[in-house]
Amino acid sequence: MVLDDLGKSLKGTMQKIANAVTIDSKLVKEVVRDIQRALLQSDVNVKLVLQLSKKIEKRALKEKPPAGMSNREHIIRIVYDELVQILGESRELPIKKQIIMMVGLYGQGKTTSCSKLAIFFKKKGLRPAVIAGDVHRPAAYDQLKQLADKVEIPFYGDKNQSSAVKVVKEGIKKFKRTADVIIVDTSGRHKLEEDLIDEMTDIFKATNPDEKLLVMDAAVGQQAGSQAKAFNDAVDITGIILTKLDGTAKGGGALSAAAEVDAPIVFIGTGEHATDFERFDPARFISRLLGMGDIKTLLEKAEESMKGKDAEKTARRMMSGKFTLHDMYDQMDMLSGMGPLNKISELLPGGFAGKMKDVDMDDTQDRLQRFRIIMDSMTDEEMENPQIIRASRVKRIARGAGVENKDVKELIKYYNMTKRMMKGFSSNRKMRKNLMKQLQFGK
Repeated sequence: MVLDDLGKSLKGTMQKIANAVTIDSKLVKEVVRDIQRALLQSDVNVKLVLQLSKKIEKRALKEKPPAGMSNREHIIRIVYDELVQILGESRELPIKKQIIMMVGLYGQGKTTSCSKLAIFFKKKGLRPAVIAGDVHRPAAYDQLKQLADKVEIPFYGDKNQSSAVKVVKEGIKKFKRTADVIIVDTSGRHKLEEDLIDEMTDIFKATNPDEKLLVMDAAVGQQAGSQAKAFNDAVDITGIILTKLDGTAKGGGALSAAAEVDAPIVFIGTGEHATDFERFDPARFISRLLGMGDIKTLLEKAEESMKGKDAEKTARRMMSGKFTLHDMYDQMDMLSGMGPLNKISELLPGGFAGKMKDVDMDDTQDRLQRFRIIMDSMTDEEMENPQIIRASRVKRIARGAGVENKDVKELIKYYNMTKRMMKGFSSNRKMRKNLMKQLQFGK
């Protein structure tokens, strides 16, 4: 999970508030100390931590809760609001024709992020193309070409050209009429040196990019602030992409770097796969860290996975309790397109991700894949009316799917259980209210 240790600490603090017998100044000060400790251990800038804790304590002790909100809910809301504030404003990259210049040091995930960003725009209906502007590291050309070929995105580079500016200018000339979004990969260094600054400035002047995105490894910790400032001074960065946020406990330093240079984080990378790349929204991110889930991102992933179908409409139909095996197949198809279950579970409210072990999620994913194969062996009539599936049909379906009879029976049992659960959800006013509340909370 992204920043697992920080998330666990903050969820524990929220639980302390929720379980408190009384809400008084002693509890508030204790909560503030817990938050300070959790953020400092995650490498969030000390100055920002002190500012944050003072604001939380002042608001919690002086502000009265709005009508209809308890003291507990009010303090949780204050913590949520102030944590969102330190991550800065949310910003979406425009979905339009543009040139994007990617900058960053070696080993930060810049080249991989180029391909992920191209896939993002491709899914939005635009025509992306990538240019290998790193002429100093031969592997950069090969890596970007391989990634681009894999996802069928146009690529340009020239291994024999030593001038990055010439390569980039030729690439832009080549894609000017055929691409909507041109993504330029640039050279990095092991540290920020004068020749790197000069090359970036030359490319910037020659291409006049619409966006200048700084790619940073989330593990850089406290160095993130000075690194971001140096790149910002050089090319006036318009956004930050944080990579490998799932593999570090020190990501707080990189997260807080954005606030220091007043440049928004626009995307975060949470793994190696193309799906492990998502638009960064401070409100949604903090909601997940506090165990409140992120239903909006879940719906967006579902919409993307369903290729244009209305995921919210499908979800409402599922919860009505009137869904068939066709609906369940669509549900499983959607889940498989959204990425690994352990990533999806992080978006669910109530700390669901922490309740399931990775091995359980792997077993569940395998079982769902087996269920889809079984349903492929069914007739339309059986998919619409599962109740007609008796012994003879079970045998035929199992034989066609290459599984045992018990696997088909397990699918039918799972279907009936899911249908009852969905029906129960639709009739539970409190659960529906909590879901709507979560949707509002993530705005």
